[in-house]
Amino acid sequence: MHNKLKILIEIIAIVGSVLLSFYIENLRKNNNDLILKNILIDDLIVTIDDDLIQINNILNVLLESEKSIIDLQNDIDKNHFLISDLDAIQKLTGIEFAVSFFHKDGIYNELISTGSFQLIENKDLKKNLLEIYNHLKDRNNVISRAVDDFYTDFFVRVNSEFRIRFSYNSFDGDYYGSKILMNFDFNKEYYLSNSFYGLLSQALQYVKMYSRLLKDIEKSYKTVYSLSKREKSLSPE
Repeated sequence: MHNKLKILIEIIAIVGSVLLSFYIENLRKNNNDLILKNILIDDLIVTIDDDLIQINNILNVLLESEKSIIDLQNDIDKNHFLISDLDAIQKLTGIEFAVSFFHKDGIYNELISTGSFQLIENKDLKKNLLEIYNHLKDRNNVISRAVDDFYTDFFVRVNSEFRIRFSYNSFDGDYYGSKILMNFDFNKEYYLSNSFYGLLSQALQYVKMYSRLLKDIEKSYKTVYSLSKREKSLSPE
């Protein structure tokens, strides 16, 4: 009887030590997973901050393009008495509405692939991350493609009618380089035509449409930025 009790105690001790080791290992793994999640949340905050700067820069470019288009249409409404030929061409060639926003989604993808996304406690943060890197990203891709296609057609028409020549510095400017106007032939008849006026109206529509999308994305990014800060502050160090 004594030996059986001794054996039972030894079995219980062995099983207990195994279960304890499993428990400790599970705690260690969970702690490491939380540490990794917090590191990725820190990286996400930096990425969002970078993307917000990118969005703000593009919105500024679009705003300047909107102003140029409106100035041109106002001038056409007044039969080209408001600005000179040179000013009109400079405003026209300065229009830039095909500056696409590119999501930096590397950290989000890492959150998904490592399982860290599931450890995020804030449900609103999860919801907004999914919104940004799925729905809004898809919308951005579709609209950017449509804008790029129209932008190409826009300047094919403009260059064919005004015979514009400029030099191009690919290392200057924030995105695609800078253009320096060299010479042009001002086609006043085309400038005052309904066709050109309609082209400007379509360009303005794309500027407005893409600006609205970027503002929607910007709003979601700011929400995620705030929620990420909150998630980090609530997580144990």
